[in-house]
Order: sequence, then C-alpha cells, then structure tokens
Amino acid sequence: MEKQVHFIRINQADCIRCRRCVRICTAKVFDFSSAEGAVRVVQPESCIECGHCVDICPKNAVLHSFFPQEALHSYDIHDFPEPDRLMLLMKARRSNRAFSDKVLPEDYVDKIKEAALCAPTAQNSRNVRVLVVSDPEKIKAVTAFSLETFTRAMRILENPLIKFFLHKKMRQVYAMIPKFKKMNEAFYQQGDDPVLHHAKALMFFLAPANSRFGLADCNLAYQNASLMAESLGVAHFYTGFVISALQQDRKQRLYRLLGIEKMRIYAGMTLAMPEFRFERYADRMPQTR
Repeated sequence: MEKQVHFIRINQADCIRCRRCVRICTAKVFDFSSAEGAVRVVQPESCIECGHCVDICPKNAVLHSFFPQEALHSYDIHDFPEPDRLMLLMKARRSNRAFSDKVLPEDYVDKIKEAALCAPTAQNSRNVRVLVVSDPEKIKAVTAFSLETFTRAMRILENPLIKFFLHKKMRQVYAMIPKFKKMNEAFYQQGDDPVLHHAKALMFFLAPANSRFGLADCNLAYQNASLMAESLGVAHFYTGFVISALQQDRKQRLYRLLGIEKMRIYAGMTLAMPEFRFERYADRMPQTR
C-alpha cells in the first residue's frame, strides 16, 4: 500500500515565523526560507503523522489534512499531576495477584486500553493493537497452554543424556522444575490457576509480526496501561509466564485459539479487582551487583 501524502500548508497570514514547526519536526517536512522570510512545506511525503507541528504552533497556522481543528485539544499544564503525586503512583505500583470476585468495570478496562494506545511508538507507527480476553474458558485455556508448553520443555530437560550436559550450565532452570510440577498439580488436580490467578480479563499488546520495534512499542503500551490500572485501583501483573511460553510456541497454538493473524503478542497483563490494596510501599533499593 502506497504511503498517503497529506495536504499540509502554512497559513502565512497567521504564521509568526517562530519556526517551532521547523524545529520540532523530525521528518523535515518544514523549512524556513531566509530569502522569503517564511516557513515553507518542503517534504509533505515525509510526514509520519505525529501531530507535533499542529500541536506546537501557537497560532494554528499549520493546516494538516490528518489533524482537522476538531482533533486538537487545548489543555492547561497546571492540570498535570504534581511530580510528587506521579512519583508516588510509580513507587506504589505493585504486581497484585490477590484477586477478588468483584466485577471488573468495563469502563475501567476501556480507560486502561486507551492509556495503552496513547503510548509512543517508534517512528509513530501506531501499530500496537490491544486484545482484551474476558471469556473465562479462554483465560483458562491460556493457563493450560502455558503449562503444557513448559511441561514439554521440562520433559526434554529431564532426559538423562540432556540433563548430564546442561544441568551445570542451567542450574536456575533446573531449579524451577519442581515448581512447574507443583503448578501442574495445582491446575489439573486442585482447580487452581497458578499462572493467571483467576483473572477477570487479560489484556494482550500486539504488533505486526514483521515489526522491527514491536517489542519495545508493546512494552511501552503495557507501562501506560499498568499505571492507569494502578490509578483505578485495578489489580494486575505482567504475564511473563505466558509471554515466555509464546516464545516457544512454534505451532502458534495460542494465536489460533485467540484468532490472531499476522500479529505477534509482545506483552500482556492480567486484570481484576483486588481482594485488598496496599497502603504502603518499601523502597526498591538499587542493585549492588
């Protein structure tokens, strides 16, 4: 598909030659002509649709077909959260697995999703997609898929010949095998969910399978989503166990289960209302090793 070339024009009657658009545009769409004493549009085909030019212009002199006036929103910087409050939110954020049976409000999920999609993406690709899974049977199937994937890997590692060569090099991995066995027992025999802890919903962050920056973009989206979830009082944690299993899923079984095509899951989080909330936090000391 050919790249769309947008209509971009400078309203010279309103332009005050501050050159903010020239300085802010990384795509070099604009230039300032000393001879003409005016800002010019020189490379509209290079536009990456970031909107920086229309956002920064103090006189609305940048006319852009992708950003009509109704898409622009003024704000007061004093409405931002105070730095200390924002820092408190980041320090207090915890991975809370103590989920309750309370209903997870749909508008909370919508706000968390919106926050994720506000995250920056490399080259402003906006290729991140958010998939929300709330069907209890599919959530259970995600846990089963994760455990089955690691069980297969565990059986290979426990092969005497393989274990003889790898045990010393992979001590940490072999130390996890008893934990995997207990997790399987908890799920298949006791009906517990040691992977997703009976979450009410899963939120997966996807990007095109051929995306160069998909991993970074999706994890930036997750970070936004995590902070929004914390501010809403929604318990959540990163689905590292599932993501790790996906990396071993050559047959793409989970992708077929979720109906995902031509996209790759790079990050994910659980969502549920907490059984209880934290009221204090311990300092995270910097690592000395």
